[in-house]
Amino acid sequence: MSYDIRNGHRTLLQAETHLRRYRRGGDLVVCLVSASRYRTAMSSLGFQAVYGMLAGTDGIRCERAFFPERDAEEEYRRSGTPLLSLETSTPLADFDVIAFSTSFEPDYLNIPLMLRYGRIPLFAAERNRSHPLIIAGGAAFFINPEPVADFIDAICIGEGEAVVPAMLETLLSPVDNGRWGLLEALSKIPGLYIPAFYIPEYTGENFTGHRIAEGASLPTAPVPVCLERYEPAASRILTEHTEFGDMFLIEVSRGCPRGCRFCSSGFIYGAFRQQPVEQLIPLIDEGLTHRNKIGLVGAAVSDYTGIGKLCSHIVGRGGKVSVSSLRIDRLDGEMLAALIASGHKTIAIAPEGGSQRMRTIIRKNLTEVQILDACERLIAHDILNIRLYFIIGLPGENDSDLEEMVLLIEKIRDRVIERARSNKRLGEITVSVNPFIPKPFTPFQWCGMEPMHRLEGKVKILESRVRRLSNVKLKIESLRESYLQALLSRGDRRLAPLLVAMADGANLKKAAKQCGVDTDYLVQREIGREEPLPWGLIGTTDCGALRREYERAMAIAEE
Repeated sequence: MSYDIRNGHRTLLQAETHLRRYRRGGDLVVCLVSASRYRTAMSSLGFQAVYGMLAGTDGIRCERAFFPERDAEEEYRRSGTPLLSLETSTPLADFDVIAFSTSFEPDYLNIPLMLRYGRIPLFAAERNRSHPLIIAGGAAFFINPEPVADFIDAICIGEGEAVVPAMLETLLSPVDNGRWGLLEALSKIPGLYIPAFYIPEYTGENFTGHRIAEGASLPTAPVPVCLERYEPAASRILTEHTEFGDMFLIEVSRGCPRGCRFCSSGFIYGAFRQQPVEQLIPLIDEGLTHRNKIGLVGAAVSDYTGIGKLCSHIVGRGGKVSVSSLRIDRLDGEMLAALIASGHKTIAIAPEGGSQRMRTIIRKNLTEVQILDACERLIAHDILNIRLYFIIGLPGENDSDLEEMVLLIEKIRDRVIERARSNKRLGEITVSVNPFIPKPFTPFQWCGMEPMHRLEGKVKILESRVRRLSNVKLKIESLRESYLQALLSRGDRRLAPLLVAMADGANLKKAAKQCGVDTDYLVQREIGREEPLPWGLIGTTDCGALRREYERAMAIAEE
């Protein structure tokens, strides 16, 4: 066993502050695994909440493991040491259950790699009773679990608080008929998807549906489970070795009430749910005993009805507040005052669509007047550093939409410069541009991603027009990484061999050629509205409603 790996684990553990202590014993030994590195994974409230559920259940001993840091990854490869847990440096293969918590599709690349490092057969069909049961959950699996379904025994399609307790009860109960019998029992739990019970079928290049596997009793349909009421998630383990090491994080809401046509957050989490202010205040007070800054978390934080009150309470207690990007039409005055008092010098807002036409197509429901008014409010509060988020390659977009985007950036820049001159202080606009990625369970799930050469042309237009502007910094998301994310978002189980080839060291192009996968076809084609969808099995939302929204958007695009 490598001393360097164990020493790295010891360093991380010594830096952690556990706000709740759990018993170390248990008949069922579970390793909660993130396919991200420690710094990213431990920044996730979802990961910490699942750890609390597992470690807090009688009869379970829970440890953690993470995708290794670069130096540790090289050490695993060089020494042949199997992937080890953080707490006791136990090899992954020695656990009863390995539970992957995965929020982002790009982390799918690391799942076969971690199984390989753990010396566990990659495919579920190759494992027997001597191997750990592999389960998985997290936001990525809400969207499309199919690219990695062949690696996983059971997948949680739903919120952890709704699915995990019933799953643990089953895992702690004796089950006859071995591994298959356990999968049969798990399949009866609402929100649990057993990939082995569903066999995908194809005609040529196209997916045509799933059939029930021979020998499997008809399982419960894997429809996601969301709770109307739940305990708000908050930091359980504090450490400086995370993205938000100086903050105590608190979840204020789930879902999003907006329903932007390109974004999955407004569709996969069910109704927008807000925690009562009176439940969050005690958490804030507790958090301020550990950290001076409170991070308020949610897909639509500025839509939270009590946001101003929460922010004022934090500042009134001598703390600082942090929130994610703000909704342009919901810039609460109390919230802004609290952010300024907390020392925020940069505020992020997201017009997303560059033109009024595009904002209407994507149902952003923002006018240019509202965008400029929001910027004026920020500038009036002496916030001169503004980050703007835009998307290019949206369905129906053309060059005139890009032109409007540039003109909007110039108008915002002129306002910042005018204020900066009077204050004798420079301000800066950061324009972050991301390519459109079609996401399952959104009205744009049938749309293809724009071909790379056209996206590259649009990037060149923006670079020529925006980079010449003083006080403006242009950041373009990697087109190749976005292409890969689109592939994982839209792919099916035929991607599993491709992911294995990439785990073996092949790049995407080489792996696709080896496996006979036409990635352009999967990423760029427009899917017929009546075609079965690989992810349709998990039934996250009403496909008919999504189709109607898609048709409304396309009607606007064709006007």
